[in-house]
Amino acid sequence: MIAITANDASPDKQSNYDTYDVNAKPPPFGHAIKPYWAFDPGYTNLNHGSYGSVPLPVLFKCAELTMLSERKPDLFHRITYMPLLREARKRVADLIGADHDEVVLVPNATHAINTVLRNFEWQEGDVLMGASTTYGAVSRTIQYISDRSEPPRPTAHTVTYTFPMTHVEIVEAFRTRIKEIKSLYPNTEFSDVPPDSVPSGTYTAKKNKFVAVIDTLVSNPGVLLPWKQLVQICKEEGVWSVVDGAHSVGQEMDMNVGQAKPDFLISNCHKWLYAKRGCALLYVPYRNQYLIKSSIPTSHSYISPSDIPPVEGTNFVQQHEWTGTADQTPFLSISAALDFRQWLGGEAKINNYCHQLAMKGGKRLAEVMQTKVIDETGELTLNMTNVLLPLPVETTKGEIYTSATLNEINTMFRERLLYDYNAYAGHYFHAGGWWCRCSAQVWNEISDFEYIGSAFSAICKEIKDTILSKGKENSTAGSDRPLPR
Repeated sequence: MIAITANDASPDKQSNYDTYDVNAKPPPFGHAIKPYWAFDPGYTNLNHGSYGSVPLPVLFKCAELTMLSERKPDLFHRITYMPLLREARKRVADLIGADHDEVVLVPNATHAINTVLRNFEWQEGDVLMGASTTYGAVSRTIQYISDRSEPPRPTAHTVTYTFPMTHVEIVEAFRTRIKEIKSLYPNTEFSDVPPDSVPSGTYTAKKNKFVAVIDTLVSNPGVLLPWKQLVQICKEEGVWSVVDGAHSVGQEMDMNVGQAKPDFLISNCHKWLYAKRGCALLYVPYRNQYLIKSSIPTSHSYISPSDIPPVEGTNFVQQHEWTGTADQTPFLSISAALDFRQWLGGEAKINNYCHQLAMKGGKRLAEVMQTKVIDETGELTLNMTNVLLPLPVETTKGEIYTSATLNEINTMFRERLLYDYNAYAGHYFHAGGWWCRCSAQVWNEISDFEYIGSAFSAICKEIKDTILSKGKENSTAGSDRPLPR
């Protein structure tokens, strides 16, 4: 067990960096800016994409808000809180190009996906499609909704992506798969036209729904998809688009959801935006808000069709403003996070640095390990780079790696990186090989990629000398712990 001392939690530990002078120039990006985060000395963090990392000024602002709520709980929760929440919603809505009341805040992207998918009124014959690379909790949500014992329920389908792929190939695979699935239902007419938009008396029967869950950036591999083109294909094919942008806000510039017009979009604010975890946005354009009949969990503001007198319209925003007592500071931290990012130089400066470092760092990492990057052209890369690890690549599933050895290897990577090398980067198995995913952030430099490359090289040698040399078929040393996004 790891002991946490009072000194570890003390605000004075790095008090020189708990605030900043808005009129002063920030330190240059790289290790010089790193003290503005609470990392232990010597810790190399190349896995920002999984959990995010909160800057100290944002963390201290959250502490102030927590103290404010404890001093006068009723004043904070009944009066102070709501204007701060609305300001946070407004600012993040502006960032993604949405109207303010089209965005609400929820604990995380998985929560938001569940809010959308569980609010659809499913019929027999409906289709719900994910991808082979859909994040685990989301793909299992799709399967659960399809598995529910009480009909009606949709049928789950999958589009397969095997990287590396070009954007052109991804678009073609997506379009082809939609048409293949539709061909399985020759007597079914699918429509993404909201029933409430059809004049009364002219919509005699509800058409079936085809719902596609689309990633903006895949979790593993950490690659950018042409999601706006995929949304357009959905419109052409009468398919509902549910866009999982868990990694987008704070990493992807010019999201412009008002122009892209997805039916729904979700993004974590605690990953790349520097907000406190957990915090995510749920974008639902006005045209679709009637579909979200209840927040999850159901709020006291829920409107029932049986209410007397009847209530017209929706109260999508109101339902999500308060879903029960919880720590609300992650939602409110968005404003402090955006202020800090502005002090650093703004979205373009931050993301230009991170993107260039991801490209150069990935190349250098591949040189150190004598392997290759997954994306040679940069088309798939924003601020995450994916590099093949120096382990054997199988051409047929199961010829080298069993489920037991995969778990054992995953455990060795995790424990060696954290305990022996005081560092971390994502690692995953895809297309027959092991890869690492490194998230480039403003505190990173090329030397971090060189260090993690040396660590991975040593661990891979140990794996080849132990796990793979034994050829274990019945190993139980692995862990079934789900991988973070």
